[in-house]
Amino acid sequence: MAKKILEPPVVQFALLEDVLNLARANSLWPMTFGLACCAIEMMAAGASRFDLDRFGFGVFRPSPRQSDLMIVAGTISKKMAPTIQTLWDQMPNPKWCIAMGNCAISGGPFEYDGQYAIVPGADLIVPVDVYVPGCPPRPEGLIQGILALEDKITKGEKRNILRRFSRFGSGKKHAFRLVKE
Repeated sequence: MAKKILEPPVVQFALLEDVLNLARANSLWPMTFGLACCAIEMMAAGASRFDLDRFGFGVFRPSPRQSDLMIVAGTISKKMAPTIQTLWDQMPNPKWCIAMGNCAISGGPFEYDGQYAIVPGADLIVPVDVYVPGCPPRPEGLIQGILALEDKITKGEKRNILRRFSRFGSGKKHAFRLVKE
């Protein structure tokens, strides 16, 4: 009679990264960077009428070191661009960014040929994960953007492979260039 070798039962676990992504998506810690009128709509989204707490998103953090999500809301001037870069660099990884409003997405009505002071989009300074269009977008639009980001994080999706992304140097005119992730 042959000896029967006992083997442990086969148990399949979800990948650790999938579990971490699920936890990350449902506990985002946003740092606001309100630069213009979009910030007022962001504040309205944080009020009791819209209740961001039900999405695991309620408490805005005062420090980049306590945050994993930056919401850039409003017009970005070239003088403000280095500050946004510094705050982004101070945030721990993994980190995400939402560009809220037409000004944060493309410079809005202030971006035209010959203008000298406006950055034509937050994605020239930091990598943007979700764009929330509008002038200014309603709080429901921000909530939809947050849910889109949560879905993206849960699925483990990466940022766009090609994006506009250029660091502003001191005294250099900004340039559009494509950078691979």
